[in-house]
Amino acid sequence: MGGSQSAGSGDRGPALPGMENLGADAVMMGGIELAEGIPSDMEFVMSSVPDGEVSMDVASNSKGAELLLSVKPVCMGFEDYFAAFTKDSHSSFSLRNDDAVGRMDRRGGEPTELTVTCTPAGQAGDFVGNLVINLPEDNSKICYKITAKSF
Repeated sequence: MGGSQSAGSGDRGPALPGMENLGADAVMMGGIELAEGIPSDMEFVMSSVPDGEVSMDVASNSKGAELLLSVKPVCMGFEDYFAAFTKDSHSSFSLRNDDAVGRMDRRGGEPTELTVTCTPAGQAGDFVGNLVINLPEDNSKICYKITAKSF
C-alpha cells in the first residue's frame, strides 16, 4: 500500500523533519581542511602505461609555452591530490604553483585543470616530462607523458 506508484505521497512532508530548508539558509561550521603542501615523503613515480599523452610546441628562444591539462575526476568522492613531475623529467617542465596541491571533484564532476609550463631556456630538441597526480586517500595515481618539441 502506498508504494512507489502511490499518488498520495505529496502530503507526507520531508523524509527528515527539520531539513525542509536545507541549503537556503545553511551555515557551515568548520568544514574540510585543504592540504597545504606536498608531504616530504611522497614519491612521484610514473606508471608503466600513462593514462594520457600530450604534446606541445615551444620556441627555444621564447619565454616558454603553457599547456592547460584537463584531468577528469576518477574517485567516488572529493579527494585531495598532489601533482609533480618525476625526477627523470626534463628540467624545463613545471606546474603552476597553485596547481601542485588541490582537491579533485568526484567522478562525473568538473575536471581539474592544471597549467603545465615548458621553459626551454634556449635549448632545442624533444623534451619529455612525466606528470604524476597522486590521490593518496584512494591509493591511486593519474599519469601523463608530456612531450615538448622545442625548435
